[in-house]
Amino acid sequence: MNSKPIILAISLGIILGTAFILSPPFNMQSGTSSQLIINEKPSGGDFQLTSSEGQHRLSDYKGKLVLIYFGYTFCPDICPTDLGNLSMAYQGLTQTEKDNLQILFISVDPARDTPARLQKYANYFEANIVGLTGKPGTIAEIAKRYGVIYAKVDTHDNSKNYAVDHSAFTYVVDQKGQLQTQLPHATSPKQLIKTIRHYQSHS
Repeated sequence: MNSKPIILAISLGIILGTAFILSPPFNMQSGTSSQLIINEKPSGGDFQLTSSEGQHRLSDYKGKLVLIYFGYTFCPDICPTDLGNLSMAYQGLTQTEKDNLQILFISVDPARDTPARLQKYANYFEANIVGLTGKPGTIAEIAKRYGVIYAKVDTHDNSKNYAVDHSAFTYVVDQKGQLQTQLPHATSPKQLIKTIRHYQSHS
């Protein structure tokens, strides 16, 4: 495999995930924010989107720790890296920890990512991930509340073979549905496990 596209993709993910993020990451332990562009953290909050099995709300998972990742199934490198790390972290949890965790994969490419395609993609990672999509306006509103940046990269021939640039954070929502922190692109499985156990033990 040619390493140049991978390097470019990772670089783009880091740039989008840091320099252009509307809201700063905030300290997991203290809850205080470290300023990048603005002084307040993303508000997060409940939402309703569609899975292959019907409508899902974030509030359906109250009582569980929820990890949310925004991406798309045609993503060449960034999404597979982060979802792969989430999968490895999931495999490293105890059954009780798995039972008290839900991972959500929200598409930023609703034109191509049908609920069925999303779930088939999510199932590849074997981490009980639920794929979610919805109307473009609904996804844009949710993304704004979570500090997610994304944009379609238009092609010269207007083909369906386009990319979607997007920020690459994993969002951590506690058992009460409150957004607690965001983890950067390529966070290691070890760090993901540490974060999951921190919030599950403080529920």
